Amino acid sequence: MNTQELLQFMNSVKMHDLTQRLSVHTPPWPSYMPLGIQYFKRIAGAHMGQGANGQIITTSNHVGTHIDGEIHFYANGRTVGDVPIEEWVGPGVVVDISDSVGDYDLYSPDLLMSKIEVKKGDILIINTGYHKYGWDQPESDEIKYFVKHPGPDPSFHEWALDMQVKWIGVDCGSADHPMNTIIRDWHPKPFKEAEKKLKAKYGKSWDEFFPPEEYYQVMHLKLFPKKLVHAENLGGDIDKISNKRVWIGLFPLRGIELESSMCRIIALEP
Repeated sequence: MNTQELLQFMNSVKMHDLTQRLSVHTPPWPSYMPLGIQYFKRIAGAHMGQGANGQIITTSNHVGTHIDGEIHFYANGRTVGDVPIEEWVGPGVVVDISDSVGDYDLYSPDLLMSKIEVKKGDILIINTGYHKYGWDQPESDEIKYFVKHPGPDPSFHEWALDMQVKWIGVDCGSADHPMNTIIRDWHPKPFKEAEKKLKAKYGKSWDEFFPPEEYYQVMHLKLFPKKLVHAENLGGDIDKISNKRVWIGLFPLRGIELESSMCRIIALEP
C-alpha cells in the first residue's frame, strides 16, 4: 500500500469516540477532587481581559475517561508522560458482556472469550453495559456506576498477564470489583447485598472467595508493577462496536509528573 492508498483508506474508516463527555457535573472516583473550571478573562475584556477567553481548571486526574498510570499505585512505575505513544495505540477488541452481567456480578476470561476471541497483545475494552449509568445518560445512577458495577473474577488478572494484554479499558467506575476496593467499607449495605449474591452462587463468603491479602485492588496493585494499566469510565460510541476487532488509540497528556491523566479514546473500524 503506497502513501496515497493509505491516506484514502484512512479516510474511509469509521472513527468511534469511546470517551465520556466531561463536565463539572462529572463525578470523580469517590473521594477524589472533582473538575472545577473558572474563567480568568473574557473576550469582552472583563477583569484584565485581552480579547480572549481564558480558563483555569482544578481537578484530580480521575474524572471522566482517564488512564491510570503505573505510579498511581506503584512508586517505581513510569509516569503517564514517560510511556511511549506506541504503547497507547494498536489492535484490540471491544468485548460486550452487557447481556450477561448485572449488579455485583463477576466476569471471567471464559465469558469474554465466549463473545469474541481476545488475542495475545490486544488492547482489551470491556463493555459491561454500566456506561448507561454515567452522569449524562438517561438512566444515570451514580451508585450503580461506582458501587454496584460488575468486576473481574479471581482468575482474571493472571489471565490478562498471560495474554500480554497491552492495556485494559472499562466502561464503569473501576477495573477492580468495587467490593475489592475501599468502597466495600464506605458502603456496608451494598457490600452485604454483594456478599449475599456471591454466597447464593458460589457458596462462599466474600473473603473466602476473594482473600483480601491477595485480591484487594488486585487490578491496580498486582498489574501496575507489570506495566499492565487500565482506563476507566469509557463510554461514548462503545455500543456501536460490540464484539468487534478494531484499531484503538488512547491519547493522554504527555505529563512527565502525571500519575494518571484524563484522555481521549478512539476506535477505528474498517
